Amino acid sequence: MRHHLKGFFRRDGAHPLIQFIKYGMAGGLATAVDIVVFYLLAWKVLPALTANDQLVELLNISITPVSETTRQWHYALNRGLTFQVSNLTAYVANVLWVFTPGRHSRAKEILLFYMVSGISFLVATGLSTGLIAWFGWTTTTAFLVNMVCSLMINYVCRKYLVFKG
Repeated sequence: MRHHLKGFFRRDGAHPLIQFIKYGMAGGLATAVDIVVFYLLAWKVLPALTANDQLVELLNISITPVSETTRQWHYALNRGLTFQVSNLTAYVANVLWVFTPGRHSRAKEILLFYMVSGISFLVATGLSTGLIAWFGWTTTTAFLVNMVCSLMINYVCRKYLVFKG
């Protein structure tokens, strides 16, 4: 037990399960940043929420109605802006706490990190934007699909392609 607890506070030599839990926690931090920035943008900057959106109903907030086409574009633009902030948060948390850097030079590591994130971002945002366009899913439901898809792609690629493991 003591060994696993030590592994929780170091990034080197942690058991794979401990590492995945830490990755989840670091991802939770990045996701929290992602959610806050996304919804602030979707509510106040580039409107992308509908009256029947779960968050709108839960918080009883007023929204600016936009056409479905505008909502789709705003959703994608908001995701692009949010990606920059949350990805930086994820990189810092992963380097400081989860994975062992050094498989590549720092510049290449950052480039690969952003490339992996970019690919998962494009796949997940494309899928979730499609769910809005083709099936009329709410922004929040599409956002949840986006998060799950990104989590799966990012963990595997970061563990085996970007960092030492």
